[in-house]
Amino acid sequence: MKLCIVGTGYVGLVSAACFAEMGNTVICVDVNPAVVEKLNSGSVHIFEPGLEPMVQRSRADGRLQFTTSLEQGISEADCAFICVGTPPRPDGSCDLSFVRQVAHEIGRYMRKDMVVVDKSTVPVGTADMVRGIIEEELAARGEKLRVDVVSNPEFLKEGDAIMDFMKPDRVVLGTDSSSAAALMRELYAPFARTRDKIIVMSVRSAEMTKYAANCMLATKISFINEIASICEKVGADVRDVRNGIGSDSRIGYQFIYPGVGYGGSCFPKDVKALIQTAEDAGITPVLLNAVEDVNARQKVYMARRIQEYFAPQGGVAGKTLALWGLAFKANTDDMREAAAIDIINALTAAGMKIRAFDPIAAENARRIFRDNALVEIVDEQYAACEGAQALLVVTEWNQFRNPDFDRVKCLLSAPILFDGRNLYSPASMAERGFAYFCIGRKAD
Repeated sequence: MKLCIVGTGYVGLVSAACFAEMGNTVICVDVNPAVVEKLNSGSVHIFEPGLEPMVQRSRADGRLQFTTSLEQGISEADCAFICVGTPPRPDGSCDLSFVRQVAHEIGRYMRKDMVVVDKSTVPVGTADMVRGIIEEELAARGEKLRVDVVSNPEFLKEGDAIMDFMKPDRVVLGTDSSSAAALMRELYAPFARTRDKIIVMSVRSAEMTKYAANCMLATKISFINEIASICEKVGADVRDVRNGIGSDSRIGYQFIYPGVGYGGSCFPKDVKALIQTAEDAGITPVLLNAVEDVNARQKVYMARRIQEYFAPQGGVAGKTLALWGLAFKANTDDMREAAAIDIINALTAAGMKIRAFDPIAAENARRIFRDNALVEIVDEQYAACEGAQALLVVTEWNQFRNPDFDRVKCLLSAPILFDGRNLYSPASMAERGFAYFCIGRKAD
């Protein structure tokens, strides 16, 4: 099948690479000439394990091309995927300007009947808007081409996106067109060979499914963080509680890890967007508002705890904190809505110096904190600890799970460790001589 993927961001590039891997011919379109040039040279501008070699392989075999021309991209395409950004507006609603722009261009340049797929995360009703824009452009040209707009939301986890795409739990297709559904079934058949994973529903139901899924996962994260806060006050251990409730098959263990809150490009944006959608529909989304409020509190929880610890010692001003992990989660360089940003901003506002390390997100962090003189991003994990008054672990990178604690203890001016991911055993840390503070457990 011949495909056009519009947008080479996280969703677009992963989709293009995986479709091409299965033998489809894919042309990827991006408005940024520098990005297209880099991709055509065989390099990838985003970090995702396994993505670059997959892109290089399909480029070498001629199945994957990159261009800045949407007209070229859709000239022979059977199907065009809209994978552009939908950033949040100040009120939390989605900015659909990029989606509208692409819809206008498709309407101007399409030369045959086409299926257009919304893969960007968009509010309910967006597919109808896209169809209307394309049909207006076709009418202005005097063309009577057919366009079917399908909602096909993505469910990719950053850091494991290739596996999620190649072996999906489900493929959601929103369409009322039997021909469009048949084409999409054919396209996704190689990804669903072991069982029927394709779920066809109405367009608006598919658009809502994406938001409902991400908001459900965000709810689980805020729920366990709320439970952790209660555990600390009543003397319970949230890790034991998690094991107790996770063993219930109705609940499960996934997404009930207490920590520093959710971040990234999806959960924060999608919770805000669904709140706005609900309010626009005249509904007060009490639960979703609570999910967001808990998460905002959790993201600065460790900053507050560090300030409380050092308060009897003159406060945090002038002291240095070693910080491991800047990305919002492991196996990505994405710092959008990362808890590390909130923590660093809160502590530096109080005068604390931060010396931070992240194995992948360092360059992004340097851009974010370039105007903050109290923040230093170092290139070596243990260099962050030299002379610091305490260490805070924010991101659960594997290399942080079993570090050289003796070395850490020697480098720090005092053996104080704050664990924002509950990576370590309190008993083991006590044996090693650390003052250890985690989440959801009262400090000894």
